[in-house]
Amino acid sequence: MSQERYERIREHRIRDSTDNGKELLDTHPHHPPTMRTAVAAAVCAVALAARGASAFSSPSAPSFVAPHYRIHGSAPRVPSALYLSVESVEEAMMDAEDRMSKTISSVKSNLQTIRTGRANAAILDRVEVDYYGAMTPLNQMAGISVPSSQQLQVDPYDKSTLADVEKAIIESGLGLTPNNDGNTIRINIPQLTEDRRKELLKQCKAMGEEGKVAVRNVRRDNVDAIKKLEKASSIGKDESLDGLDEIQKLTDTSVKEIDEIVAKKEKEVMTV
Repeated sequence: MSQERYERIREHRIRDSTDNGKELLDTHPHHPPTMRTAVAAAVCAVALAARGASAFSSPSAPSFVAPHYRIHGSAPRVPSALYLSVESVEEAMMDAEDRMSKTISSVKSNLQTIRTGRANAAILDRVEVDYYGAMTPLNQMAGISVPSSQQLQVDPYDKSTLADVEKAIIESGLGLTPNNDGNTIRINIPQLTEDRRKELLKQCKAMGEEGKVAVRNVRRDNVDAIKKLEKASSIGKDESLDGLDEIQKLTDTSVKEIDEIVAKKEKEVMTV
């Protein structure tokens, strides 16, 4: 597929997502502001997803898929048509491969934040600091270096935030104790206890499972899209079956890769 056609397909998805979302807002003017805000936010999330944007900003709950918004006990969900619109099996395959690849990359990034017995600046990637009322990633407001295999050094660009940075690290759940000397923060990386290793193994497995769920969601979206093409007589039965088979193979390959990534991280955690 040419780059020009790829860009045309992508813009078509973005336009459809935005237009459908606007229709949701326009046809339900009686909804309370919170509901309309949630729908608008969901539309923005879908448009970003169509552009290939990836968000892993939450330090506590990494997200592989566009969020759902819960208002007054209900859970409105943007129709699946907003997530995927394809005109051929080839486009469905392209979409599945792209989204599954990004999911695998996200799993890798999140596993890097799980510490082992050696110093690694990536373990602080999900730490956020309350910076004048705004939660800000630590690595955006401080330089993080590794002076030795058992120590990290954090140098905030704004020295007045030292206490806030120290507090954020303590409350991050990483089990680290920062030492603030009034100019910089040093973190000694202790050897992992057996109990702590077991906790980290559970985190590794949980991240891997979230990634596999996301991959299977991508499979579901594209399988549904291919079946709709067949139902609309846009493609034949044989082409539909071939497409479904290729989607399943891609899913199996992606799940296997996630399992291998998690197994490698678990080995690092268990290495004394």
